[in-house]
Amino acid sequence: MAMAAKAKEAKEEEDGGAAFVLESKGEWWHAGFHLTTAIVGPTILTLPYAMRGMGWGIGLLCLTIMGLVTFYSYFLMSKVLDHCENSARRHIRFRELAADVLGSGWMFYFVIFIQTAINSGVGVGAILLAGQCLEIMYSNISPHGPLKLYHFIAMVTVIMIVLSQLPTFHSLRHINLCSLLFALGYTILVVGACIHAGTSEKAPPRDYSLEPKKSARAFNAFTSLSILAAIFGNGILPEIQATLAPPATGKMVKGLVMCYTVIFVTFYSAAVSGYWVFGNKSNSNILKSLMPDSGPSLAPTWVLGLAIIFVLLQLFAIGQVYSQVAYEIMEKKSADVTQGVFSKRNLIPRMIFRTIYMILCGFFAAMLPFFGDINGVVGAIGFIPLDFILPMLLYNMTYKPPKSSLTYWINSSIIVIFTGAGMMGAFSSIRKLVLDANQFKLFSSDVVD
Repeated sequence: MAMAAKAKEAKEEEDGGAAFVLESKGEWWHAGFHLTTAIVGPTILTLPYAMRGMGWGIGLLCLTIMGLVTFYSYFLMSKVLDHCENSARRHIRFRELAADVLGSGWMFYFVIFIQTAINSGVGVGAILLAGQCLEIMYSNISPHGPLKLYHFIAMVTVIMIVLSQLPTFHSLRHINLCSLLFALGYTILVVGACIHAGTSEKAPPRDYSLEPKKSARAFNAFTSLSILAAIFGNGILPEIQATLAPPATGKMVKGLVMCYTVIFVTFYSAAVSGYWVFGNKSNSNILKSLMPDSGPSLAPTWVLGLAIIFVLLQLFAIGQVYSQVAYEIMEKKSADVTQGVFSKRNLIPRMIFRTIYMILCGFFAAMLPFFGDINGVVGAIGFIPLDFILPMLLYNMTYKPPKSSLTYWINSSIIVIFTGAGMMGAFSSIRKLVLDANQFKLFSSDVVD
C-alpha cells in the first residue's frame, strides 16, 4: 500500500493538470464558492418554465426532491473521496475515481465523454447567453443598430480568452465569490420585478392549467425534469474537492451546506415568483417574460438592466469554472511541472491551447443559437448519470452497506428511478429538439426559445 501511494505521488508530480490546474490550496469556503458558481447560475431563471410543465404541486415537489437527492448525492460522493484519500488513494478527477472504485477501464472513458459534453456545452451556453445579454442592452440603447448577436458573442469570447489565462482553479476563488454575490443580486432583482409585475395594473392574466392531452403533459413533465437535473447538476464535484488543501476530509460538506443555503434562497424564490406571475406562459428565461417583444416592460427598466448586468458578469465565472476539466486534460501532458507555472515553457502552450478552446466555444455559440434545446438533452444524458446515479453506485461499491440496510435500498431506488427519468427525459428533450428543428438557423440572431 505504501509503495502504491508513493508511485501515485510520483506520477502526480509529473502531472501538469494536477500540479497546476487542480492545485490543492483551498479552504472549505473556497470550495463553497466554486460549487455555488457551478450550480447557482442564470439557469435558475428557467425554473418558472420548468414549473409550467408540472404545475404548482408536482413542480414544487420535484424541485424539493431534486434538491434533497443532489445534496445527498454530493454528500455521498464527498464521503467516497474522503475514504479513498484516507486509504492513500486520493483522487482529483471524476473519471479516475469512477474507474478505481468500479474497477472498469471503460468507465474512465464514459465519464470523460460525459464530462466533456457537459463542460463544453456549458462553455458554449455561457458565451451564447452572455452575448444575448449584451445584445439586449445594445438593442435598448440603439434599437436599429447594425450589430448582430454573433458580434456580441465575439466580444464575450475575447473576454473569456483573457480570463482563461488564470492558471489554476484555485485562482478563481475571488471571482467565484463575486459570482455568488451576483447570483443573489439578480435573483433579488428578478423576484422584486415579478412581484411588481404581478401586483401592477399591467399584470398578465394568470393561467396555471397544463396541456389537455395526457401524452403532451407527460412529455412536458419529463422535459421539465431534465431541465431541473441540468440546473441542479454540476458533474465536477471531485475536481472542486481536489482544490482543497489536504486533508480534505469533512471540508467539502461545509462547502455543500454553504452552496445549498444559497440554492434554497434563490431557487424557490425565482421559481415561485416567476410562475405565480406568468403561469403556463412563462418563458424559458423569465427576463424575456418581464421584457415582452410587444408592449412596455413589466418592471422598471433600471431593475431589469441591472439584473442583466449581474447575469452577464456571472456568466464569465461560470464559463471558466466549467472549462477547468478541459484545461487540466490539456495540461496533463503539455505542462512541465519542473518549471514554474508562469515560466515561458508553460505560459506559451497554456495561452495557445486555452485560446483555441475558447475560440471553438465561441464559434459554436455563434453557429448554434438554438442551444437551449440541446442543453435539455445534455441535462438528461449528462447530469443525471454523473450526479444522480454514479455517486450512489460509488458509495455502495466503496462502503458496501448490507443489502438489507435502508441506505442500500435508498441508493438503489434513486439509481433505478433516475435511470428511468433520464431515459424519458432524453427522449422528451430530443422530441422537443425535433419539433423546433424548423426554426433552427445557423449563425442567426434569433435565439430559439
